[in-house]
Amino acid sequence: MVGKHETVEQIREAFGANPYPGDSFLQGSFEGCEPYDEVGPFVGKTDWEALDAPMLDAHYCALGFFSEAGFRYFLPADLLAALRGELRTADPLFHLSHGFSSVSVEVPAGPGKFLRRSGGTTLLNPKRYGAMSWIEFARHRLSVFTREEAQAIVAYMTYKRENDTTGLDHARIDTALKQFWLDRAENAPTRANLEAHLQEEGRYMAAIRLQRTREEKH
Repeated sequence: MVGKHETVEQIREAFGANPYPGDSFLQGSFEGCEPYDEVGPFVGKTDWEALDAPMLDAHYCALGFFSEAGFRYFLPADLLAALRGELRTADPLFHLSHGFSSVSVEVPAGPGKFLRRSGGTTLLNPKRYGAMSWIEFARHRLSVFTREEAQAIVAYMTYKRENDTTGLDHARIDTALKQFWLDRAENAPTRANLEAHLQEEGRYMAAIRLQRTREEKH
């Protein structure tokens, strides 16, 4: 059985060294004023562990409006607050599991009824996303996490499942783990992979700048 203390420490270890993405790179959606209103309060908050539960609850929609970088950086604040039982409206589990399970409901409209589907292989919004399904969108957004971070997220989701006495979250957690998270926790690029890539990119850019400097002198 996954312990709360061990899960908290795993989350801190996995996410603790992540750099703040920068004020200009937090917001992912720019449709209407709500994304700015929700993400704006996080601008300049360069220490996610300093965020308290009331602030996270007051802007619980931000998890859906963050860029991938913003979501990756601030998610652990919600995870730890949820483990402490402090959240009232914010629900990080929803954002980690939504889209993987197929859901259908019959909706009356006009003289008949329509079966409305979402999640899984159902198309998301063909006018905007073409042939992308809900599960493909979820995988795309959640692929921002490293192997260590995914392992911490799996520990969190497992803890939530084991301590869900109602059983209401079991199905969506099981599906998300099976469809994405267990594989991500085993095969995603590691933190070392990311650092090596950034270092290589840094060397490449330095070489380009040196080449341009030499060309300008001649």
